[in-house]
This record gives sequence, structure tokens and C-alpha cells, in this order.
Amino acid sequence: MTTERTLSPPRADRIGRDRLAADLASLGLRRGQDLLVHCSLRRFGRIDGGTATLLAAIQDVAGPEATIVVPAQTAGNSLTSRVFRSVTARMDAEECARYVAAMPGFDPASTPSAGMGAFAEYVRTRPSASRSSHPQTSFAAIGPRSAVSMAVHDLDCHFGDRSPLSWLYAADAAILLLGVGYSTCTAFHFAEYQLAGVLRRPYHCFTLEAGTRVQREFTDIELDDSDFGRLGSDLDLTPAPRYGHVGPAFCRLVSLRAAVDFAAEWLKIQRG
Repeated sequence: MTTERTLSPPRADRIGRDRLAADLASLGLRRGQDLLVHCSLRRFGRIDGGTATLLAAIQDVAGPEATIVVPAQTAGNSLTSRVFRSVTARMDAEECARYVAAMPGFDPASTPSAGMGAFAEYVRTRPSASRSSHPQTSFAAIGPRSAVSMAVHDLDCHFGDRSPLSWLYAADAAILLLGVGYSTCTAFHFAEYQLAGVLRRPYHCFTLEAGTRVQREFTDIELDDSDFGRLGSDLDLTPAPRYGHVGPAFCRLVSLRAAVDFAAEWLKIQRG
């Protein structure tokens, strides 16, 4: 079987829109295909025109009918995130109080995504983009169905059937992993909601409402991405994913529905 390690990347010359589009077509991207995109732009080396060129190449192949979705998550406004726990671990009570007092509230119109990469942030900031309302795990989208794809994202449903992932599943979208592995694949979280007896826990974060910071509290499942890499390795043993290079970056394209269905069965077995 051909794997990421056995594929030899092409030369890392400066690449342009036509080359990217040709490689995406060879990967199997088809016209009208709605997409959930995770991307590490640095894996592409030098792109003429940078992020805008990569997005244009995707749109060249997928066409104007496609809706392109990216993660737009924010951890800086959360009192229960791993980021918050790490930053405040060695603070005393006074230092922690000052830090909390300075934490921003989430505004879907203006709050930057955090840790999602330059491509996701570029999509989020397009004038035509829509963004879902979740203050921690929002998504952003562009395309003809961007607004409807982002319309439902309940506070107590990070990645379940009342999130944009449900819309993507119903739309038979594909996951496009550009220079990243399965460990970043948010769609696998959708499968976690199908597990029996999954643990739930409280979450606390801040939103911005009419210019005032408001603390929001809710309960949702305990999210766990620690085994997503192994899950993806087993998914690669099935016929579902297609993989190859787009420019110098190793990439994968897989049906979101196929990936989630596989993940649901895999997680049932592996997590008991």
C-alpha cells in the first residue's frame, strides 16, 4: 500500500495556481463538491500569491457551486480549555484573576480563530464568509450555501448533530486535508457523539453581547482527539481516502460521510 512515508515529494519550487489546480484534480477533487478543509500552508513552501492562490485553485476545481468550510475555533475565551489550563497552571490566585479579567468575549464577526492556520483564517475573513455562532468551536464557510451551512450551531453541541458538521454530513461533503494528518480532523468528533455512555462535562467561556462580556456555561460531551491519528491510519487501509501531493504537500481527500461512519465503528471498538 502507498503511504505518506513512501511517497517522495516533488521539488519545492515556487508553485502557481494552475499547478495547484491540476494536482487537486488529480487527487480526485470534483466539481460541485462541498468541502471541509484543514490546511497547513507552510507545507506548500512558496506559492505565488500565497493563501489567496491556494483558495482560488480549490475553487477552480470545485467550481462556484461548492461550499468551502474551515474550522474557526477559539480557545482564548474559555475557562475550561487546554490552553487556559496550560497558561494559568503556575499562576497564583491574583495573577489568574487578572488574566481572566482580560480574556475577550467571543464575537463571531470579529474574533480571530486560534491555531487553525493561515488558510482557515483567510477564509474566515473573506467579505462573503459566514461563521457559526459557537464561542469555542465555530466554523466558517464561503460559497453559495455558506449561510445555511453555518446557521445551526447550538451552544451545548460542539461537533454533533446541531453543528455545521451535521450539515456537511447530510450534504455528502468531502474532507480535504492539505499538508496535515488525521489528528486535526474535526469530523471525527462528529462520530464521538454516536458513542453510548460518552462522558459529559461542564464548559465555561465568554461571549460578547451588545458590547458587554457575558459568561456562558453549558454541558457537552468530553471531546478526545488523542487517538485520531491511529483512527486515521486504519481509515487509510480502506479504499475511502485518496492521497497524493498538491505541490510539495502530502494531502488526502475522503468522503466526510465515509470517514465519520468508519470512525463511529472504530471508536465503539477501540474505546469500548
